Amino acid sequence: MDPTSSIFGIIIAFIILLLASAVRVLREYERGVIFRLGRLVDSKGPGLILLIPIVDRMVKVSLRTIVLDVPAQDVITRDNVSVKVSAVVYFRVLEASKAIVEVENFLFATSQLSQTTLRSILGQSELDELLAERDKINKQLQEIIDMQTEPWGIKVSLVEVKHIDLPQEMQRAMAKQAEAERERRAKVIAAEGEFQASQKLADAAKILSTDPAALQLRYLQTLTIVAAENNSTTLFPIPIDLMKPFLDKISK
Repeated sequence: MDPTSSIFGIIIAFIILLLASAVRVLREYERGVIFRLGRLVDSKGPGLILLIPIVDRMVKVSLRTIVLDVPAQDVITRDNVSVKVSAVVYFRVLEASKAIVEVENFLFATSQLSQTTLRSILGQSELDELLAERDKINKQLQEIIDMQTEPWGIKVSLVEVKHIDLPQEMQRAMAKQAEAERERRAKVIAAEGEFQASQKLADAAKILSTDPAALQLRYLQTLTIVAAENNSTTLFPIPIDLMKPFLDKISK
């Protein structure tokens, strides 16, 4: 084999490799941060990107929303209750060059920042606030993490507290408290019902006392209800007018 042709073939292969390394294609959601001899040039994309072989180096960054799972953190609330809280953070890179230049690893940095912020904010809240005002806490976490990641070119769009793990003794205490609250409401409702019933009975007594005929009709209605039952008792209605002279005599 001719040495000249082999050397020529090696040169051709080397040129092809250089050209292949100089041509990059980025997707719609990707950006390429280009460094030329170690100095930041610009971020480019999407589409076809041409690099200077050996001189340029490109770091690819995705602009899609990243879902970051924050592992469970041991938190002591303001009222000294120990809980385990996990969360999820939604964020995306807005400026690819800052995400590469300003911080070494923006994924790891955002994860650590989310964990420390979660412990700090929840440690300033009481357990009742943590359980009842979760939307308020989520918004506060989002604002704080977004403010601290803004210099990195990262936008935190949403933070959600995912799970709150309470100790067993606290769960039993809350169950007893909920049961006592339900009993209190039941007693209050029963008392209100008795009060309303007594008011209605008092009103009915006033109406019947002013009209003797109405009282007698009520008496006859009661006899009809009693007679409808299956029993061996026979009732004979006595007009109230016959008993009135005896009642007047007794009262005198």
